[in-house]
Amino acid sequence: MEPPVTITFDCTPLRSFSRFDIPLDASPAFRKRLEQFQAAVTKHGTRNTYYLTDAECQFRFTNNPEIGWVKFIFEGTVITNDNDSQTIGSDLTVCLDTETCDWLTQPAVEWLKNTVGHAVEIEFDRYIAAGDLSKAINRIERDQAASDAAGGFLGMNL
Repeated sequence: MEPPVTITFDCTPLRSFSRFDIPLDASPAFRKRLEQFQAAVTKHGTRNTYYLTDAECQFRFTNNPEIGWVKFIFEGTVITNDNDSQTIGSDLTVCLDTETCDWLTQPAVEWLKNTVGHAVEIEFDRYIAAGDLSKAINRIERDQAASDAAGGFLGMNL
């Protein structure tokens, strides 16, 4: 049986960016993504901030997998405490994607949209506890150290 709330996302630590130049030949999708990262850094900075993309939150309200569920898509910034051990807030854009509840009302949709933020913050704490965040931070620190040792260049990755 599936859990009543399922959340998936890709996570990018905003501290991993040293610059946000948008290439002149960037695709519209890549340009949009970089602009979203730029806006997040402008609003929240790079310290203890993580940008979530390709993200979904699904709520299940019945024991029938065919009916009684609502799926939202979201993206945005999650903010952690000073030592990256706990989520302290989020700034997410949430949109209803799909639903199989013919009884769903607009006030319920608005309440669930607000609930997505709370559910994501709890899930991000689980993500931290699972060690995925520390692995990502260690990888970024290794890449930065290699770049610094090479005078700022990492072969074709420049």
